[in-house]
Amino acid sequence: MPKSNEITKESYLEIVDGLVRDMKYGTITIIVQDGKVIQIDKTDKIRLKS
Repeated sequence: MPKSNEITKESYLEIVDGLVRDMKYGTITIIVQDGKVIQIDKTDKIRLKS
């Protein structure tokens, strides 16, 4: 059973799903250390019309 301050695998998926739904263009990078997700980075891109 996870401790109260630990995020479950399903929580990570919910976080990533929310990030993807909020962006139009960009990248999401998931940083893993020792088999555990330690960081999620999101970079939004803005496409300019020429």
